[in-house]
Amino acid sequence: MAGHSKWKQIKRKKAVTDSRRASAWTKIIREITVAAKAGGGDPGGNPRLRLAIDSARAVNMPKENIERAVKKGTGELDGVSFEELTYEGYGPGGAAIFIEVTTDNANRAVAEIRHAFSRNGGNLGASHSVGWMFDRKGQIYLDATRQDEDATLEAALEAGAEDFSREGDQYVVTTSPAAFHAVQDALRTRGIAIESAELAMLPKNTVKVEGADAERILKLVEALEELEDVSKVFSNFDIDAAQLAEAEA
Repeated sequence: MAGHSKWKQIKRKKAVTDSRRASAWTKIIREITVAAKAGGGDPGGNPRLRLAIDSARAVNMPKENIERAVKKGTGELDGVSFEELTYEGYGPGGAAIFIEVTTDNANRAVAEIRHAFSRNGGNLGASHSVGWMFDRKGQIYLDATRQDEDATLEAALEAGAEDFSREGDQYVVTTSPAAFHAVQDALRTRGIAIESAELAMLPKNTVKVEGADAERILKLVEALEELEDVSKVFSNFDIDAAQLAEAEA
């Protein structure tokens, strides 16, 4: 799964770059608003909101922006009503694609997603067409250059993590959704700093995609991620690490 892991590293680096763009802030603000509406405005009692606020702080979002988004979610301020949707399909080379959307206009969202698929050699599928190929898991990323591997592994497993691996200069701690926040809290208690964390759809198996199909599916994923209504995009493609490096250059 080396090629797939390389893609995840590129996505995280891209997220750091994107954090300087207004579009990234827009997506985080939407997540804060939806999380506050669903579970209340207290991050201490709303793990989803706490994660969203952590993401906002990681990209240096001002405190007043965060507070305004929370108040819109709880109804203290007027705001747009968002709904959460998922879309599924196939990209070039037969790779599965799972898309999470937060939107105030479902018709616009699906039209833009369908357009991105058609322009880049993919096909938007029916609900549940590919979702069964993924498992929802927590993913916690740690700086491998600043943490001892054995001690970090022991702390993660004692906290209830399901898996622990190294990808480049990061450790990746995988958890069940239920243990996601508890493992983070336990790591912080042990003095282990968390770089980022997310609930992700991890592929059960990967599909090898090569050549022109590999180039096209990368363009498709990028086109989907650039849509304002799209929160996250997951895929099970496995592309040769050398070709991924070329695409990143």
